[in-house]
Amino acid sequence: MKFAERHCVPNAPALSDQDVGALLHQIGGWNAIRGQLERNFALRDFHETIAFVNALAWMIHQQDHHPQMEVGYNNVVLRFCTHSAGGAITENDFICAARASVIYAQRVGA
Repeated sequence: MKFAERHCVPNAPALSDQDVGALLHQIGGWNAIRGQLERNFALRDFHETIAFVNALAWMIHQQDHHPQMEVGYNNVVLRFCTHSAGGAITENDFICAARASVIYAQRVGA
């Protein structure tokens, strides 16, 4: 099952760096940087940026898995890691990253 079709689970275990590297190809556009999954989403303007953030907020709330988020005029940077796994990357991070990418593609028509 693809990550975007899965749901976050409580107490997901940390993934090894090797596992993270092997899974990254499944969530195109994301990088593992300083122990977090990170992606910069480029948007047209502030209105589109806030609409994207609101769509993300709904998904993030449903998954109960919250990222670090930087919001600019026409971009959003998301960083996922799992605090309950000691700040490591888990499959929950891949699930939310994949879901965020789907939301982005739907919003910008990519």
